[in-house]
Amino acid sequence: MAFWFARSLIKLIIRLTCRLEIHSLDRLPKTGAFAVASNHLGRLDPLLVYYLLDRRDIIMLVAEKYRENTLARWFVRQLDGIFVDRFEADFRAVREALTRLRSGGLLVLAPEGTRSPTGALIEGHHGISYLAAKAGVPIYPVGITGTQDRAVLAHFKRLRRARVVGVVGEPFTLPGISRQARDETLEAYTGEIMCRIAALIPPEYRGVYADHPRLRELLESG
Repeated sequence: MAFWFARSLIKLIIRLTCRLEIHSLDRLPKTGAFAVASNHLGRLDPLLVYYLLDRRDIIMLVAEKYRENTLARWFVRQLDGIFVDRFEADFRAVREALTRLRSGGLLVLAPEGTRSPTGALIEGHHGISYLAAKAGVPIYPVGITGTQDRAVLAHFKRLRRARVVGVVGEPFTLPGISRQARDETLEAYTGEIMCRIAALIPPEYRGVYADHPRLRELLESG
């Protein structure tokens, strides 16, 4: 009951603040284990998942700092989210996420780990690369624009909804991780994920991946 109440509140927030335009949402399976990786512009980003997907088994990793916020803490608990320490190796959070992913859950993660201060992509971390490769699940890249906190608030003050555009890309999988070249493999996997996200958003949002060779390959082949 608490989950559905929290989700209803999220739907209300999204309806009041956003005009959604989501492309290729039907690519996302309605059941089964997979991962979603997206860029991170604003606080509304994680809420969109609960608005768009009718699933009870969403695995959301949330920065530990939000545990100090009463409202955020309540939402995370009702939605069965996992608090994670972004600055230390949080093995507890990783084990829990991996267990739930292997049990058929849907992992949602922003590889950047935090909201981009400029709106453009910043360097991704290896968390989703590790989890997706370890569990052997497909990854669906998602590109989002229009959710920057400042822009959403400015529209809301004028009693307008911000135009939010999301694009779901083609799924792909990552091979297992070799112990002999673990760091190099994770670096390459994260680059692959970030470039696939970058290919779904306008050039001005591509940030540190704008000139990445893999992004050029993806754009030329698409």
